[in-house]
Amino acid sequence: MNVLLIGGGGREHALAWKLKQSPLLGTLYCAPGNAGIAAVATCVPLDPADHGAVARFCKEHDIGLAVVGPEAPLVAGLTDDLETQGILVFGPSKEAAQLEGSKGFTKDLCTEYGIPTAAYGRFADAEAAKAHVSTQPLPVVIKADGLAAGKGVTIATSHFEAYTAIDACFGGAFGAAGAEVVVEEHLAGEEVSFLALVDGATALPLATAQDHKRAYDGDMGPNTGGMGAYSPAPIMTDALSRQVMDEIVVPTVRAMRDRGTKFKGVLYAGLMIQEGAPKLIEYNVRFGDPEAQVLMMRLKSDLLPALVATAEGRLAGASLDWYDEAALCVVMAAKGYPGSYKKGTEIKGLEEAGADPKVEIFHAGTKRDRDRILADGGRVLGVTARGHNIAEAQALAYRAVDKIDWPQGFCRRDIGWRAAARKGGAG
Repeated sequence: MNVLLIGGGGREHALAWKLKQSPLLGTLYCAPGNAGIAAVATCVPLDPADHGAVARFCKEHDIGLAVVGPEAPLVAGLTDDLETQGILVFGPSKEAAQLEGSKGFTKDLCTEYGIPTAAYGRFADAEAAKAHVSTQPLPVVIKADGLAAGKGVTIATSHFEAYTAIDACFGGAFGAAGAEVVVEEHLAGEEVSFLALVDGATALPLATAQDHKRAYDGDMGPNTGGMGAYSPAPIMTDALSRQVMDEIVVPTVRAMRDRGTKFKGVLYAGLMIQEGAPKLIEYNVRFGDPEAQVLMMRLKSDLLPALVATAEGRLAGASLDWYDEAALCVVMAAKGYPGSYKKGTEIKGLEEAGADPKVEIFHAGTKRDRDRILADGGRVLGVTARGHNIAEAQALAYRAVDKIDWPQGFCRRDIGWRAAARKGGAG
């Protein structure tokens, strides 16, 4: 089966790396890909926003499955437009992708179906939002309703900070994403990523993971798209995982089906575990980044048939096998990220760093210039290792990081600190 993978980040490199191992795979194409993906797939200069061009490519190259990696093409309706042409797609429809595309949509769904989440209000103008904030305890969370590339969320510790965030949203800082604002109660606890494959009716949970959103050690600094992740998440006991499925994931799948907007693809629940109970922070409608990197390292089963079964609505009775080992990913980013940063700096030492068979270096923002690898984004590499437990995976990952020669890059040095400190870091 020929496969087209849409995207060009670390998540897509991890998916391509895993798909390449499938005996069912014919040719793997990736649009647009990156320097690392080019080692396992044929990269093609397709614009995912040009749905007609993507459909034509699928027809011309006998694509048996299109896998849409990032959220923006899903929210823009790429799945719908490809399915209209008879192309099998892994990824939700435009209507179902509202679970990520509109925070207000998801909050309203949670209220209607009794799914535990933070208290909230939705607002279409700044003055109403500010009036609501003035009655709320601090800290309070201000979110642009739409897709803002991970930059539309402010945890405000003062009313002034909250008002400033509201003005930024309605002032156009996030484009159309800020046309509406969600004001949320701040949840304290431990954050966890919980993902499941969903075929419209059946949900198959994946291994658990935890990521690190803050830019600097000690969970300090601005929020980012993710500076590292590990799997499994020790806080997620079997009982807690069942509770998440019973109270959050399965009711959401049912709600979407009842509304006539069946969800097919991977549903990523960002959770806060508060006093032993899970609450939904937000949904994503695609694999996480860098969660995909650690999950693909731990997945023992063939990924391709699982994605096909999801797209075809055949997940009932399916199961996935996972390595008992733990995996940990350290993101290397360009200095200045998540603010302004320089592109085009050379990265050396990648071959030596990735020589250990338990280490994979997933490229995110890279490009090739003849025999040189250059940084071409904010988050640039995901140095990922598998070990007997979190502590061993952590040591292997940082050993590889230290072999990479890239003075213009930085990383956190404490990825996995919570898990490594818990029961000796046993995975």
